[in-house]
Amino acid sequence: MVRNHTVVMEFILLGFTDNLGFQVLLFMVFLVIYLFTLVGNLGMIVLIRINSRLHTPMYFFISSLSFLDASYSTIIIPSTLMTFVAETTVISYRACASQLFLFCIAVTGECYLLAVMAYDRFIAICKPLLYPVIMSRRFCVLLVCGSYFMSCVNATVQTTFIFRLSFCNSNVINHFFCDVPPILKLSCSDTYITDLVHFTCATVLVTSTMLLIVVSYICIGVTIHKIKSAKGRCKAFSTCASHVTGVTMFYGTGSFMYLRPTSKYAVENDKIISVFYTLVIPMLNPVIYSLRNKEVKEALRRTIQYPKLPVATSLFSEIG
Repeated sequence: MVRNHTVVMEFILLGFTDNLGFQVLLFMVFLVIYLFTLVGNLGMIVLIRINSRLHTPMYFFISSLSFLDASYSTIIIPSTLMTFVAETTVISYRACASQLFLFCIAVTGECYLLAVMAYDRFIAICKPLLYPVIMSRRFCVLLVCGSYFMSCVNATVQTTFIFRLSFCNSNVINHFFCDVPPILKLSCSDTYITDLVHFTCATVLVTSTMLLIVVSYICIGVTIHKIKSAKGRCKAFSTCASHVTGVTMFYGTGSFMYLRPTSKYAVENDKIISVFYTLVIPMLNPVIYSLRNKEVKEALRRTIQYPKLPVATSLFSEIG
Protein backbone atom coordinates (compact mmCIF):
# COMPACT_ATOMS: atom_id res chain seq x y z
CA MET A 1 0.00 0.00 0.00
CA VAL A 2 1.32 3.40 -0.96
CA ARG A 3 1.20 6.00 1.83
CA ASN A 4 0.78 9.69 1.29
CA HIS A 5 3.63 11.69 2.83
CA THR A 6 4.39 15.38 2.90
CA VAL A 7 8.04 15.90 2.09
CA VAL A 8 9.67 18.10 4.70
CA MET A 9 11.20 21.30 3.29
CA GLU A 10 11.74 23.05 6.62
CA PHE A 11 11.99 22.24 10.31
CA ILE A 12 10.56 23.84 13.43
CA LEU A 13 12.82 24.16 16.50
CA LEU A 14 10.83 23.77 19.72
CA GLY A 15 13.49 25.20 22.01
CA PHE A 16 13.07 24.82 25.76
CA THR A 17 9.71 25.99 27.04
CA ASP A 18 6.37 27.63 26.18
CA ASN A 19 6.35 29.65 29.42
CA LEU A 20 6.72 33.30 28.38
CA GLY A 21 8.36 34.46 31.61
CA PHE A 22 10.85 31.61 31.53
CA GLN A 23 11.58 32.31 27.85
CA VAL A 24 12.55 35.91 28.66
CA LEU A 25 14.82 34.74 31.48
CA LEU A 26 16.51 32.11 29.30
CA PHE A 27 16.92 34.61 26.47
CA MET A 28 18.79 36.98 28.78
CA VAL A 29 20.92 34.18 30.25
CA PHE A 30 21.87 32.76 26.84
CA LEU A 31 22.59 36.23 25.44
CA VAL A 32 24.93 37.01 28.36
CA ILE A 33 26.66 33.64 27.93
CA TYR A 34 27.12 34.31 24.22
CA LEU A 35 28.57 37.78 24.79
CA PHE A 36 30.97 36.45 27.43
CA THR A 37 31.96 33.64 25.07
CA LEU A 38 32.74 36.03 22.22
CA VAL A 39 34.58 38.55 24.40
CA GLY A 40 36.55 35.85 26.21
CA ASN A 41 37.61 33.82 23.18
CA LEU A 42 38.23 36.68 20.77
CA GLY A 43 40.01 38.53 23.56
CA MET A 44 42.24 35.49 24.11
CA ILE A 45 43.11 35.40 20.39
CA VAL A 46 43.99 39.10 20.35
CA LEU A 47 45.97 38.87 23.60
CA ILE A 48 48.05 36.00 22.24
CA ARG A 49 48.55 37.78 18.95
CA ILE A 50 49.82 41.08 20.37
CA ASN A 51 52.09 39.67 23.09
CA SER A 52 55.34 38.32 21.71
CA ARG A 53 55.99 36.24 24.84
CA LEU A 54 52.93 34.17 23.97
CA HIS A 55 54.16 33.39 20.46
CA THR A 56 54.80 29.72 21.23
CA PRO A 57 53.16 26.52 19.99
CA MET A 58 51.09 26.05 23.16
CA TYR A 59 49.43 29.45 22.79
CA PHE A 60 49.06 28.98 19.05
CA PHE A 61 46.93 25.91 19.84
CA ILE A 62 45.02 27.77 22.55
CA SER A 63 44.19 30.56 20.09
CA SER A 64 42.98 27.94 17.59
CA LEU A 65 40.82 26.42 20.33
CA SER A 66 39.40 29.86 21.14
CA PHE A 67 38.53 30.34 17.47
CA LEU A 68 36.61 27.05 17.43
CA ASP A 69 34.80 27.89 20.68
CA ALA A 70 33.70 31.26 19.33
CA SER A 71 32.70 29.64 16.04
CA TYR A 72 30.48 26.86 17.26
CA SER A 73 28.79 29.12 19.80
CA THR A 74 27.99 31.44 16.89
CA ILE A 75 26.68 28.49 14.90
CA ILE A 76 24.28 27.49 17.69
CA ILE A 77 23.27 30.44 19.87
CA PRO A 78 21.64 32.84 17.32
CA SER A 79 19.08 30.20 16.28
CA THR A 80 18.61 29.32 19.96
CA LEU A 81 17.86 32.93 20.83
CA MET A 82 15.24 32.98 18.07
CA THR A 83 13.36 30.13 19.78
CA PHE A 84 12.75 32.49 22.71
CA VAL A 85 11.53 35.54 20.78
CA ALA A 86 9.69 34.02 17.81
CA GLU A 87 6.33 32.33 18.15
CA THR A 88 7.51 29.64 15.73
CA THR A 89 11.19 29.17 14.95
CA VAL A 90 11.46 27.84 11.41
CA ILE A 91 14.74 26.72 9.88
CA SER A 92 14.96 25.61 6.26
CA TYR A 93 16.10 22.13 5.27
CA ARG A 94 19.37 23.46 3.82
CA ALA A 95 20.00 25.77 6.78
CA CYS A 96 19.51 22.86 9.17
CA ALA A 97 21.94 20.70 7.18
CA SER A 98 24.45 23.57 7.07
CA GLN A 99 24.17 24.15 10.82
CA LEU A 100 24.76 20.46 11.55
CA PHE A 101 27.70 20.34 9.13
CA LEU A 102 29.43 23.38 10.63
CA PHE A 103 28.70 22.22 14.17
CA CYS A 104 30.27 18.81 13.41
CA ILE A 105 33.38 20.54 12.05
CA ALA A 106 33.74 22.72 15.15
CA VAL A 107 33.14 19.96 17.72
CA THR A 108 35.32 17.41 15.90
CA GLY A 109 38.03 20.04 15.48
CA GLU A 110 37.97 20.70 19.21
CA CYS A 111 38.51 16.98 19.91
CA TYR A 112 41.54 16.86 17.63
CA LEU A 113 42.95 20.13 18.98
CA LEU A 114 42.69 18.90 22.57
CA ALA A 115 44.64 15.80 21.52
CA VAL A 116 47.24 17.96 19.74
CA MET A 117 47.61 20.09 22.86
CA ALA A 118 48.23 16.97 24.94
CA TYR A 119 50.95 15.91 22.50
CA ASP A 120 52.47 19.40 22.72
CA ARG A 121 52.64 19.13 26.53
CA PHE A 122 54.16 15.65 26.21
CA ILE A 123 56.99 16.95 24.03
CA ALA A 124 57.52 20.03 26.22
CA ILE A 125 57.83 18.03 29.45
CA CYS A 126 59.26 14.69 28.31
CA LYS A 127 61.57 15.94 25.53
CA PRO A 128 62.31 19.58 26.45
CA LEU A 129 65.63 19.76 24.57
CA LEU A 130 63.98 18.61 21.33
CA TYR A 131 60.85 20.75 21.78
CA PRO A 132 61.92 23.68 19.53
CA VAL A 133 62.94 21.21 16.81
CA ILE A 134 59.89 18.94 16.92
CA MET A 135 57.25 21.63 17.47
CA SER A 136 58.41 23.80 14.60
CA ARG A 137 56.22 26.40 12.96
CA ARG A 138 55.56 24.16 9.96
CA PHE A 139 54.66 21.15 12.10
CA CYS A 140 52.29 23.15 14.32
CA VAL A 141 50.46 24.56 11.31
CA LEU A 142 50.22 21.07 9.81
CA LEU A 143 48.74 19.74 13.06
CA VAL A 144 46.04 22.42 13.11
CA CYS A 145 45.30 22.05 9.37
CA GLY A 146 45.16 18.28 9.79
CA SER A 147 42.64 18.71 12.62
CA TYR A 148 40.43 20.86 10.40
CA PHE A 149 40.75 18.42 7.49
CA MET A 150 39.72 15.43 9.59
CA SER A 151 36.87 17.50 11.01
CA CYS A 152 35.60 18.26 7.51
CA VAL A 153 35.76 14.58 6.58
CA ASN A 154 33.78 13.56 9.66
CA ALA A 155 31.21 16.34 9.15
CA THR A 156 30.77 15.45 5.47
CA VAL A 157 30.21 11.75 6.21
CA GLN A 158 27.73 12.35 9.02
CA THR A 159 25.76 15.11 7.31
CA THR A 160 25.54 13.14 4.04
CA PHE A 161 24.21 10.00 5.73
CA ILE A 162 21.71 11.93 7.86
CA PHE A 163 20.24 14.11 5.13
CA ARG A 164 19.96 11.30 2.60
CA LEU A 165 17.17 9.97 4.80
CA SER A 166 13.53 10.76 4.11
CA PHE A 167 11.77 13.19 6.42
CA CYS A 168 8.02 13.17 6.14
CA ASN A 169 4.96 14.29 8.08
CA SER A 170 6.57 15.55 11.31
CA ASN A 171 9.06 18.38 10.97
CA VAL A 172 9.24 19.45 14.62
CA ILE A 173 12.73 19.14 16.13
CA ASN A 174 12.40 18.88 19.90
CA HIS A 175 15.67 20.66 20.50
CA PHE A 176 17.17 24.15 20.30
CA PHE A 177 19.39 23.45 17.26
CA CYS A 178 19.83 20.86 14.51
CA ASP A 179 21.67 18.07 16.29
CA VAL A 180 22.06 14.46 15.18
CA PRO A 181 19.81 12.55 17.66
CA PRO A 182 16.66 14.73 17.41
CA ILE A 183 16.92 14.87 13.61
CA LEU A 184 17.20 11.08 13.33
CA LYS A 185 14.05 10.72 15.41
CA LEU A 186 12.08 12.53 12.68
CA SER A 187 13.07 10.27 9.81
CA CYS A 188 10.51 7.92 8.31
CA SER A 189 13.32 5.88 6.71
CA ASP A 190 15.22 3.00 8.24
CA THR A 191 17.95 4.72 10.25
CA TYR A 192 19.94 1.61 11.18
CA ILE A 193 22.87 2.34 8.82
CA THR A 194 22.92 6.04 9.68
CA ASP A 195 22.82 5.23 13.41
CA LEU A 196 25.70 2.82 12.91
CA VAL A 197 27.74 5.39 10.94
CA HIS A 198 27.10 8.09 13.54
CA PHE A 199 27.99 5.82 16.47
CA THR A 200 31.10 4.51 14.68
CA CYS A 201 32.34 8.01 13.78
CA ALA A 202 31.80 9.25 17.33
CA THR A 203 33.45 6.18 18.85
CA VAL A 204 36.51 6.33 16.56
CA LEU A 205 36.87 10.07 17.15
CA VAL A 206 36.61 9.91 20.93
CA THR A 207 38.65 6.70 21.29
CA SER A 208 41.54 7.82 19.07
CA THR A 209 41.87 11.29 20.54
CA MET A 210 41.37 10.14 24.13
CA LEU A 211 43.97 7.40 23.61
CA LEU A 212 46.53 10.00 22.50
CA ILE A 213 45.64 12.23 25.46
CA VAL A 214 45.80 9.41 28.02
CA VAL A 215 49.10 8.02 26.68
CA SER A 216 50.59 11.52 26.62
CA TYR A 217 49.63 12.16 30.23
CA ILE A 218 50.84 8.77 31.40
CA CYS A 219 54.26 9.64 29.96
CA ILE A 220 54.03 13.13 31.47
CA GLY A 221 53.14 11.66 34.85
CA VAL A 222 56.12 9.30 34.76
CA THR A 223 58.45 12.16 33.81
CA ILE A 224 57.09 14.47 36.53
CA HIS A 225 57.47 11.69 39.11
CA LYS A 226 61.19 11.51 38.25
CA ILE A 227 61.73 15.23 38.89
CA LYS A 228 63.44 15.54 42.27
CA SER A 229 62.61 19.18 42.92
CA ALA A 230 59.13 19.80 44.36
CA LYS A 231 59.11 23.21 42.68
CA GLY A 232 59.99 21.59 39.36
CA ARG A 233 57.19 19.04 39.71
CA CYS A 234 54.71 21.77 40.59
CA LYS A 235 55.77 23.89 37.61
CA ALA A 236 55.51 20.92 35.21
CA PHE A 237 52.09 19.96 36.55
CA SER A 238 50.79 23.54 36.37
CA THR A 239 51.41 23.64 32.61
CA CYS A 240 48.99 20.71 32.20
CA ALA A 241 46.31 21.52 34.79
CA SER A 242 44.24 23.82 32.56
CA HIS A 243 44.29 21.39 29.67
CA VAL A 244 43.27 18.44 31.87
CA THR A 245 40.33 20.49 33.19
CA GLY A 246 39.19 21.41 29.68
CA VAL A 247 39.50 17.82 28.43
CA THR A 248 37.54 16.43 31.37
CA MET A 249 34.62 18.80 30.88
CA PHE A 250 34.46 18.49 27.10
CA TYR A 251 34.86 14.73 26.76
CA GLY A 252 32.70 14.01 29.79
CA THR A 253 29.62 15.72 28.40
CA GLY A 254 30.30 14.90 24.72
CA SER A 255 30.80 11.18 25.34
CA PHE A 256 27.63 10.96 27.43
CA MET A 257 25.72 12.73 24.66
CA TYR A 258 26.89 10.87 21.55
CA LEU A 259 28.26 7.46 22.55
CA ARG A 260 24.79 5.96 22.90
CA PRO A 261 22.29 4.41 20.50
CA THR A 262 19.67 6.91 19.31
CA SER A 263 16.91 4.96 21.06
CA LYS A 264 18.53 5.72 24.44
CA TYR A 265 18.31 9.50 24.10
CA ALA A 266 16.03 11.33 26.54
CA VAL A 267 15.20 14.64 24.88
CA GLU A 268 14.80 16.88 27.93
CA ASN A 269 17.94 15.57 29.64
CA ASP A 270 19.93 15.89 26.42
CA LYS A 271 18.92 19.52 26.06
CA ILE A 272 20.56 20.29 29.40
CA ILE A 273 23.71 18.36 28.45
CA SER A 274 23.81 20.14 25.09
CA VAL A 275 23.62 23.52 26.80
CA PHE A 276 26.68 22.63 28.83
CA TYR A 277 28.97 21.59 25.98
CA THR A 278 27.69 24.04 23.35
CA LEU A 279 27.34 27.16 25.54
CA VAL A 280 28.96 26.80 28.96
CA ILE A 281 32.25 25.08 28.03
CA PRO A 282 33.13 27.59 25.24
CA MET A 283 32.48 30.37 27.75
CA LEU A 284 34.61 28.75 30.47
CA ASN A 285 37.60 27.78 28.31
CA PRO A 286 39.14 31.29 28.18
CA VAL A 287 38.82 31.44 31.98
CA ILE A 288 40.41 28.01 32.41
CA TYR A 289 43.34 28.83 30.14
CA SER A 290 43.91 32.33 31.56
CA LEU A 291 43.23 32.40 35.29
CA ARG A 292 45.32 29.28 35.85
CA ASN A 293 48.14 30.48 33.60
CA LYS A 294 50.70 32.96 34.96
CA GLU A 295 52.00 33.90 31.51
CA VAL A 296 48.55 34.83 30.25
CA LYS A 297 47.75 36.82 33.39
CA GLU A 298 51.06 38.65 33.11
CA ALA A 299 50.46 39.39 29.43
CA LEU A 300 46.98 40.70 30.23
CA ARG A 301 48.38 42.89 33.01
CA ARG A 302 51.02 44.37 30.69
CA THR A 303 48.45 44.95 27.94
CA ILE A 304 46.13 46.80 30.33
CA GLN A 305 48.97 48.88 31.77
CA TYR A 306 50.55 49.60 28.39
CA PRO A 307 47.68 49.68 25.87
CA LYS A 308 49.92 50.68 22.96
CA LEU A 309 50.02 47.65 20.71
CA PRO A 310 53.39 46.39 19.52
CA VAL A 311 54.20 46.01 15.87
CA ALA A 312 52.65 42.76 14.64
CA THR A 313 55.10 39.87 14.53
CA SER A 314 54.94 36.30 13.43
CA LEU A 315 53.13 34.02 15.86
CA PHE A 316 56.20 31.84 15.85
CA SER A 317 58.83 34.56 15.91
CA GLU A 318 60.38 33.09 19.04
CA ILE A 319 60.67 29.49 17.92
CA GLY A 320 61.58 29.93 14.26
